[in-house]
Amino acid sequence: MADTDRRTIARRRRHRRVRRKVMGTAQRPRLAVFRSSKHIYAQLIDDFAGHTLASASSLGNGIQGDPKEVARQVGRALAERAGAAGIKQVTFDRGGFRYHGRVQALAEGAREGGLEF
Repeated sequence: MADTDRRTIARRRRHRRVRRKVMGTAQRPRLAVFRSSKHIYAQLIDDFAGHTLASASSLGNGIQGDPKEVARQVGRALAERAGAAGIKQVTFDRGGFRYHGRVQALAEGAREGGLEF
């Protein structure tokens, strides 16, 4: 088994463990984060209805530069879209990733944009 396979399996295991407890509602959606090697994605999800209420990513937005700064800008963009949808409070779902680096920068950007965790 390759080293990347082990890391992916471990992340999925951590994510399943977190998802047993974290649930998004229409009033307080789940802010789900996915971090790939090149990009970062964030969605606000209402788990009861099964809908994505808002989303933002570094893909195709023309955002370039330091990866942490890109993640912070994605967080701000998501907060702006959430505000337009009338969402102020969210539950953070780090997707099994450690809360540091780009994931932390995205969360800080979302807080700067007005979202409350």
